[in-house]
Amino acid sequence: MNIAEYKGVWVFAEQKEGKLQKVSLELLGKGRELADKLGSELSAILLGSDIDDIANELVAYGADKVIYADSPLLKNFNTDGYTKIICELATEEKPEAILVGASYMGRDLAPRIAARLSTGLTADCTALDVDEETKHLQMTRPAFGGNLMATIECANHRPQMTTVRPGVFEKLAKDNTRTGKIKKFTPEIAETDIRTQTLEIVKALKEVTDISEAKIIVSGGRGLGSKEGFDVLRNLADTLGGVIAGSRAAIDNGWLEKEYQVGQTGKTVRPNVYIACGISGAIQHLAGMQDSDYIIAINKDQDAPIMKVADLAIVGDYKKIVPELATQIKELQN
Repeated sequence: MNIAEYKGVWVFAEQKEGKLQKVSLELLGKGRELADKLGSELSAILLGSDIDDIANELVAYGADKVIYADSPLLKNFNTDGYTKIICELATEEKPEAILVGASYMGRDLAPRIAARLSTGLTADCTALDVDEETKHLQMTRPAFGGNLMATIECANHRPQMTTVRPGVFEKLAKDNTRTGKIKKFTPEIAETDIRTQTLEIVKALKEVTDISEAKIIVSGGRGLGSKEGFDVLRNLADTLGGVIAGSRAAIDNGWLEKEYQVGQTGKTVRPNVYIACGISGAIQHLAGMQDSDYIIAINKDQDAPIMKVADLAIVGDYKKIVPELATQIKELQN
């Protein structure tokens, strides 16, 4: 393999029902930074059917080039079709790096692409950079249960591949004045290339709030003591127009659904205000919320790690503090 032949940064632009997913825009922001450091081009790889408007949107969010495969067979995500097309493109175009969101789709797709291209894959990264001397992509992810951070390089193979969890990076401001190249083509793909069929798309039976999009989050941990503790937190969240969330301990105890977990094994959030109640603040949890604009910690233990990273630390019983806080906020609102 001649590594020098590989140039450019690719971002897999994930879309569902014609709507770009947030993680793709976040990766375009980081991809723009990496491409500039490498002095190379940033390309977005888009697969779907009748979604021309998305291509222009990708340019507005930082892409220099959009490679767009259009086929009715790609309307809904399928691993076989997507893997075949992206691998054929990568073999032809030889990108230096491919960034994929660590969504359900990305976690299915990225390993298959990496295996077929005989390259490595660093999953669930929380930081990406470029080594100034070697120009290798530096991919940082938690290791050993989040107790340390490992920076990994794929020095001898290309493309360098990584998946990144939603919410880790910030998307760039949309710039509709940007111009870029859009390469649209009809891929050589047949129904026989796809081993599965989408017979029906069933929506979730209940609406689940995406906490990664929330501006205000009231989160609870082991210190709540019971599932009922979240009723107290929910009252405050409703008063503030926010949502509730929880630490891994709260989810493991069955007090809250997995979709509401913040932390290394949950979701990464960046709200304007993050209120942590009864959460000790282990490194695994901090990794998921430490970039919040303003952190309020309520805990009986004044020496809890979360109290040291909080902008405002309140020592006391959440059962007394949270209801009083909600009451005073309601009075101010009236």
